[in-house]
Amino acid sequence: MQDHILSSLFNIDESIIEKTEEIEKKLQETFAKIDSIKAYNQYKVLNAMQKSRLSDQHFNWTTGYGYNDIGRDKLEEVYAKVFCTEDAIVRPTIANGTHALTLCLTGLLHGGDEMLAVTGKPYDTLNELIGISGDYRGNFKNTGINYKQIDLLENGEVDFELIKNEVTKKTRLVYIQRSTGYGFRKALNIDTIKSIIDFVKKKNPEVICMIDNCYGEFLDTKEPTEVGADIMAGSLIKNPGGGLALSGGYIVGKRELIELISYKLTSPGIGKECGLTFGLSRTMFQGLFLAPHIVSEAIKGAVFCSKLFEEAGYEVKPKYNEDRSDIIQAVKLEKKEKVIAFCKGIQAAAAVDSFVTPVPWDMPGYDDPVIMAAGAFVQGSSIELSADAPIRSPYIVYFQGGLTYEHSKLGALMALQNIKNL
Repeated sequence: MQDHILSSLFNIDESIIEKTEEIEKKLQETFAKIDSIKAYNQYKVLNAMQKSRLSDQHFNWTTGYGYNDIGRDKLEEVYAKVFCTEDAIVRPTIANGTHALTLCLTGLLHGGDEMLAVTGKPYDTLNELIGISGDYRGNFKNTGINYKQIDLLENGEVDFELIKNEVTKKTRLVYIQRSTGYGFRKALNIDTIKSIIDFVKKKNPEVICMIDNCYGEFLDTKEPTEVGADIMAGSLIKNPGGGLALSGGYIVGKRELIELISYKLTSPGIGKECGLTFGLSRTMFQGLFLAPHIVSEAIKGAVFCSKLFEEAGYEVKPKYNEDRSDIIQAVKLEKKEKVIAFCKGIQAAAAVDSFVTPVPWDMPGYDDPVIMAAGAFVQGSSIELSADAPIRSPYIVYFQGGLTYEHSKLGALMALQNIKNL
């Protein structure tokens, strides 16, 4: 029946459907491992909510300044417990992951400080803050913050030898990006992140180790803050929002660092004490509760996409049977036309705006034209089925999300079908 509906409703070729059946048989062992991690994280989140004595009173509204917003405070308590940290900031008013990261960097770095990115250039949307592009008056260059960067080795591994030379007493913050971003490499796993942190702290114990955890939550049984990270940030419309959070971001870490960052969130002397949640606490709590399951569905979809396109002759990262540390699946398509066809297939598979045609455009914060396919219930939600790619050689597309495995699978099938139809 499934085969018939894929063919009759979505025009998937019989040859692709037959291949799908073969692939899914090969993925059972990998799927079982994903389910095991899901279960662990589900119990971890549940336990954090129970220990925090979560009650329906924490779902109520506040107004004005938001003083004594017990729902907001409880949400931050739960996040701190889930990520095993001293404190947290979790707000719907944090616009996206880039905003959360910017709050951390501007709250912790000042004139004369040095930031060292040890996993290559951070995600493109931070370029103007750092001063890599644009002429923003408040960028690092113009405010006296020294930015240094260590690229990954050609094999995608961390260059520990160069880190050893570059981490000095002047280094205030070491920046670690867990996800691939727009690179063609595997995401950093927890063991590698721990190795970086241990290595850096041995050289300079005072260095702040900061993690960009976007796309990485609940991929493992531990988070970076459980292996020594001092501060970490991410987006609620990615993994931890579970597809329900309408907006927002989170920051978790050491209490004194959270306080400094909170001064950028509001203002010095006010910090975390103000700020409405606009009645969104319940959806943020419920989204977090569902997140381990939703993330596991998205990972299964990424694994399927990896195997499907590998068998179709394309280079993929990671491969279907490799360990994963983010929800992103990269597929090297080599041609601009194939990237656009892939993204059109993803858009056509969407529940929302399936009739829309994605096209490359000069998106704010990016150096190259970018094509984005996303028909989401929450605009820009990367935990929902989506795909995007910078229009530059070697024309790699980045596939992620899917609130259900079936939807993610359909997206991959329609992307491949679209390419075959060229």
